[in-house]
Amino acid sequence: MLTATNYSKTGVKHEATVKLDKAVFGVEANHQLVSQAYRTYLANGRTAHASTLKRGEVAGGGKKPWKQKGTGRARVGSIRVPNWKGGGVVFGPTGDENYTLNLPIKMKRAAIRMALSLQAAAGNVLVIESLDLSEGKTKAAAELMAKMQLEGTVLLVVNEKTDPIRRATNNLAGLNVVTAKYLNVYNVMNSDKLVITADALETVNSWLGDK
Repeated sequence: MLTATNYSKTGVKHEATVKLDKAVFGVEANHQLVSQAYRTYLANGRTAHASTLKRGEVAGGGKKPWKQKGTGRARVGSIRVPNWKGGGVVFGPTGDENYTLNLPIKMKRAAIRMALSLQAAAGNVLVIESLDLSEGKTKAAAELMAKMQLEGTVLLVVNEKTDPIRRATNNLAGLNVVTAKYLNVYNVMNSDKLVITADALETVNSWLGDK
C-alpha cells in the first residue's frame, strides 16, 4: 500500500498514515517524458532579451575608410562591416525569438503523475490536515516547518492560495506555495519535500486520477 506520513495542523506527526492514490502517486515513471515536460516548462518561461545590431544599425561607418583603388589595401565601404571590430553582427539574436514549446495536456498530466510518483517512492510526500495560518504571520509558518523538521526546498500544495497564506510564506527561503491544479513537473522535481494539505490532496486525486 502506498502511504504518506500524516501531520496535524500544528505539525504533530500522527501514527496513522494517509493512503495515496496509486493512479496518481504510484505510476511507473517514463524519465524521457518527465524530462520533456521539465524542458517545456523552462522554455515557456523564457523571454528573448538578447538583441544585437546589424550593420545598418551600428552608429558610424557612413564614410568610406579609404578610396576604392590605389592604396593596395582591400576595398571596403564602411568601418561597420561584420568582419571588423565594432561592426554589425550577422545572424545574431533580434529579441523576437520564440522559445515556446508545446506539450499535449494528456502528456503534461502524465508527466506530473510520474513526478509525484517518483517523490512518493522516495518518501518525500507528506500530508497535513490543514494550515493554521489565518493571521498571515511568517513566524507561525516558520515554526510549523521547524516542527515538521522540513529542510531544503519545500513545496507546499494548497487548495487555495489565500492572502494570509501568501503573507505567511512569502519571506521563507526555500518554501514555495502552489495550488493543487497548478502543480508542474519543474516544482515537483526541484523540491526536497512535498507537503500537501488534505483538501488539496483530494483535488489532486480528482484532477489527475482515473476519471
